[in-house]
Amino acid sequence: MTHLENIQKLFSKNFVESPLLESFEVGKIYLSSGKLVACDPLITNDMQPFTTEFPKGDFSVLLHKERESNCVAYAEIIFSNSEVADWKMATIPGQSVKDLAEGEVFGYPVESGMGCFMDVDTQNSLNDLEQSLYKSKGADFMGIYEEFFHEHFFDENGAIDQYAFLKPSEEHPGTIFGFETGYGEGFYASYIAYDKSDKPVKMVTEFIEVLV
Repeated sequence: MTHLENIQKLFSKNFVESPLLESFEVGKIYLSSGKLVACDPLITNDMQPFTTEFPKGDFSVLLHKERESNCVAYAEIIFSNSEVADWKMATIPGQSVKDLAEGEVFGYPVESGMGCFMDVDTQNSLNDLEQSLYKSKGADFMGIYEEFFHEHFFDENGAIDQYAFLKPSEEHPGTIFGFETGYGEGFYASYIAYDKSDKPVKMVTEFIEVLV
C-alpha cells in the first residue's frame, strides 16, 4: 500500500479511527491569501506555496500523535466538511507527480525538528521580522529561532509544548502554526483531499506513517 492510499484510508472520514493515534484539535490558522506554505521555517524561509488554491479565513488545525511515542505523526488543516472524492500529493510550482519514481515523494526537508503551516503573506511577515531584528540587534542577533520561536516551545524548565500558534506581525492577522515533526529531522510529504467539485477539503502532512 502506498503512502497516498494509507492517507486516504485514515483521513477520508470526518474523524480518524486508529488505536495507534491520539487526535485533537489545537486551534485555528488564518490564511489571508489562500496560498499555503508548509516548511521548516528555519531553513526554507523562501519555500513556495502549494499550487492548490485554498480558501481564505480561519481554519481548524488538528494534530495526530503516535500513542506509543507521543510524537506528532500527522498535522491536518480542515477547509470544509464536504465529502472527500479524491486525494493527491501536494506539489509546488515546477513539480509533477508523473516525474516521481515508485516510492518517491515531493515534500520539504526538516533539519530543526520543527515544521509549520502558514500563508505566504505570513511567511513574508516572518522574513520582515527577521530582517528587522537583525538590523536592530546587529551582532547581538541570535537567529530567528532564538529571537522568536524558542519562547513558545521552551521555558526555564525545558520543553513546554509540541506546538504553538505564532504571530510575526502586529499589523498583519496571519498566524504560523509551528510544531514538532515526528521523530525529528526528515523529508515530509503533504496530501490534499478534494471534493467532487475539486475544491480542497483538508490537507495532511505525514511525519510518521501509521498503517491502517
